Order: sequence, then C-alpha cells, then structure tokens
Amino acid sequence: MPVATRPLFLPTPRQTNWLLIVGFLSVGEALYLRYLAIENSTVSLACQAGLDTWLCATFRLTIVLFHYQVFGAVALAAALLNFVRPSLVLLTVALAAAAFGVVAHNADLSALAAGILILSLARPAPAPG
Repeated sequence: MPVATRPLFLPTPRQTNWLLIVGFLSVGEALYLRYLAIENSTVSLACQAGLDTWLCATFRLTIVLFHYQVFGAVALAAALLNFVRPSLVLLTVALAAAAFGVVAHNADLSALAAGILILSLARPAPAPG
C-alpha cells in the first residue's frame, strides 16, 4: 500500500526572490555599518565622542546588540522554530539575523542558525488547514 508523504518545505520562486532581497539587504546594511562606521576610525571616534546622527545611533545600537550576541541569538531562535514548524516568516527573520550576525562578528550562533536553516529545507511542509 503506497504511503502518502507530504512535500518538503520549499519556498516558491516568488518567496525565494523575497528571501534573496531580505538576505542581500541584511548583508549590505551589515557591511555598511561594519566598514563605514565601526571600523572607520574617523566615524567611530566621532560617534563615541557624542555625534548625534542616525549613523551614530545605529552604530551605538549595533555595538550594544553585538556585545549581548543578540544577532546570533535571534537567528538561532528563529531557525530552531523554523526547523520545528517551517514558515516563510520565521525563515525570513532567521535569514536576516544570521546574515547580519555573520558579518557583524556574531558568527558562532549565526553560522549554527544558517546550518539549521539549511536543514529545515529537508523538513516536510506544514499540513494545510
């Protein structure tokens, strides 16, 4: 007797395009902050001296989140939830946080989350209804 199996969790082409946009924007913003604010000594020193711009506010927020490993923790939590119950929203959050975390030196948890995201593509899709 044949056994009916559910299809694997696989984003549609439209969803894949959305995931590509989110991933590239996350990596782009992380690269921008890392190389043009955090590692740029002129901007970094100006922000630490109290310059009040949106770039410096983002710089300070990124530094605080980095110290508490927030990027990696969010990526790992969303990836684990996506592994248990696959959904596009969790996949998007985990992808964005993992991409940002890898670039922003939260690579330990972010890389683990990326691996779990890859494994989640081998899970069956949730049952409809």
